[in-house]
Amino acid sequence: MSKRWGAAALAAPLFMSLVGTAQAAPGPLDEYYTQTVAWGECPAGWVSPSTGVECATVIVPMDYKNPGNGNLEIAISRKKATDPARRRGVLLTNPGGPGGSGLGAVHWFNAQTEVLKIYDVIGMDPRGVGRSTQLRCISTSSDQEFPTRPTDAQLSRWSDYARAVEANCERGGGEMRRFVSTMNTARDMDVIRGALGEKKVSYVGYSYGTQLGAVFGSMFPKSLDRSVLDSALDPLKTWHEQDVDVVDAITDNMKKWTEWTAARNATYGLGTTPEAVRGELDAIASKLKAGPYGGYADVSSFDYAVGATRYRRSWAAFSRHIASIKAGTVNPAEASAIVAALKKSDIEPTSPGTYQAVTCEWDWFTDVNTYYNDMKRWRDTNPYGGTVDYMGPTNCTFRAFQRPEKIPAITRKYPAGVVVNSDGDTQTPLANGRVMAEHLNEPLISVSNDGQHGHYALRRNACVDALVNKYLVSGILPASRVTCAGTDIAENVPPGAAALSVQSSRPLSEILGEIAAETKPF
Repeated sequence: MSKRWGAAALAAPLFMSLVGTAQAAPGPLDEYYTQTVAWGECPAGWVSPSTGVECATVIVPMDYKNPGNGNLEIAISRKKATDPARRRGVLLTNPGGPGGSGLGAVHWFNAQTEVLKIYDVIGMDPRGVGRSTQLRCISTSSDQEFPTRPTDAQLSRWSDYARAVEANCERGGGEMRRFVSTMNTARDMDVIRGALGEKKVSYVGYSYGTQLGAVFGSMFPKSLDRSVLDSALDPLKTWHEQDVDVVDAITDNMKKWTEWTAARNATYGLGTTPEAVRGELDAIASKLKAGPYGGYADVSSFDYAVGATRYRRSWAAFSRHIASIKAGTVNPAEASAIVAALKKSDIEPTSPGTYQAVTCEWDWFTDVNTYYNDMKRWRDTNPYGGTVDYMGPTNCTFRAFQRPEKIPAITRKYPAGVVVNSDGDTQTPLANGRVMAEHLNEPLISVSNDGQHGHYALRRNACVDALVNKYLVSGILPASRVTCAGTDIAENVPPGAAALSVQSSRPLSEILGEIAAETKPF
């Protein structure tokens, strides 16, 4: 919902690994590639449940161009192949972020029995994250509000806060901050491959993990075997350019909800056209400008609540909620519960220092007026779902460090993999996945009528799981373009159905609470 991340905790204890002999690599990095990985029982708190999982650390240089300038530790986990006779290698994973902890990802594939038979599944906390050597920011607080419909005079609040965040991340991160990057994480992955004695690795990455996978494949094409990029980013756009795609997706989801609700005016009484339904939202927002209304304290809270329209399973409950506000029968406690549940479902990075370093790899506009103009445009056309905040400046607008290197050109000189994206995802819109698939010349699995983020092995989507499992196990690619029905299904309310009591079904906050629990892997 918001890009203003919090910060700061103490570094966790690290689990040491020994140096020995495995797979050789040339030059000054030889000692890293030839270290022995000392697998053992996972320390408390690393992976839950820890049964059947081993943990270790791998030593990597902080700066690959100057490996004598200090080392970092990378925490990894492993669930070994259950059919050793058929084992075909390791399956590296990444949950995204940037800054997501991946040690627990070894459990995400529990239902994919054929995959577990032939792969050692490897989880990883990337450099800067979790149980690996951490990168932290000094905490930045603000006593200013960041409304969803800011006045022109309030826009500078975003810049003031972003400058402070960058200054505190620079203070807290030290020299290490310059070397926490997608490229160095890709290099860490190749060191892990070498230390495990593998000629190649296969890979499943989600969200930002698709960018990491594409960069790894571009840098180490001989090291990558099979790859799955689920909820993919656009490899040809900057991070901020993809924020524009995000707000477009938020708007499209709301539009689809208005169409669905207008077709059911007999049930909800919110209007027979999408424009009329949108008008009911605008009427509530207008009343909130004058003070609390419908259980909401202010218009910003209501704007965020409309973000629930990304999830199809919430559509009926959200329509009932709006109808109850219109009728004056709303439960006042429901509004705050809705906003709280949506905030829990936000996909925030585990390590703020990592997020705020890695996203600065991309180029960002340095003229704050560029951001202000975009913020005003969305404020005036569709502020619902927190769109204005996505358009604001971030700490990267005021980047204090010099990038050691640029993101490499994304190329594919390794076997074709699979890309997966859904049409309602607001973190990584379908448009981004289409470009990733086309640029890499790989098959695209589109998940239709679904607002969820991350699909393979996470959403119990039998169609997606079957296609991806067939590829990972047998190497058989799906059709170049294939569509799977989503599992984020709207309640079965037929058009023209008789009016329902607005209190007749589960409250929206309860549904959103379930969704929040499901998004915990990210």
